[in-house]
Amino acid sequence: MEKTKKLIISFYNKNRRMPSYSEIMKLTGYKTKSAVSYVVDKLIDADILSKDSTGKLIPNNFGKIRMLGLVEAGFPSPAEEELSDTISFDEYLIDNKEASYILRIKGDSMKDAGINEGDMVIVERGANYKDGDIVIADVDGQWTIKYFRNRNGKVFLEPANEKYKPIYPKEELVISAVVKAVVRKY
Repeated sequence: MEKTKKLIISFYNKNRRMPSYSEIMKLTGYKTKSAVSYVVDKLIDADILSKDSTGKLIPNNFGKIRMLGLVEAGFPSPAEEELSDTISFDEYLIDNKEASYILRIKGDSMKDAGINEGDMVIVERGANYKDGDIVIADVDGQWTIKYFRNRNGKVFLEPANEKYKPIYPKEELVISAVVKAVVRKY
């Protein structure tokens, strides 16, 4: 079972998705799906895997990173390293996996909101939005990321860079998703 677990984790890390039962058969050399089902059930019992509402496999403990504590962003303080927990960025950043997706940012219109070119944003489709939320919007057939604004019943999109002007829709403004997190790699 440990070998199968490692093969599934390796597949997940490489492909960013869980393997199907047929793919697990190929990975492990099992000859039947019932043998795969037996091992998968054992991995579910061990809380390594689970299934979503449609029966698809979901990783439970993959991608978790140790959280060692706090670091002072103000005045320096003595460092104390202690394992306080583990954290999965998926669990921390994503509330609704089925409705979430990632977009890469192009341009600098949101730089003053801390969203720079090359960053990635995690967005949730169908989420409720309100004045001041950063949204992904289709405005008159063009897609953009901006602050959603509603002033006295008049809606518009506001950039976070003084070089750009607010965008008022001429015909249609459709909010597709709400930004939930920004990811930046140095």
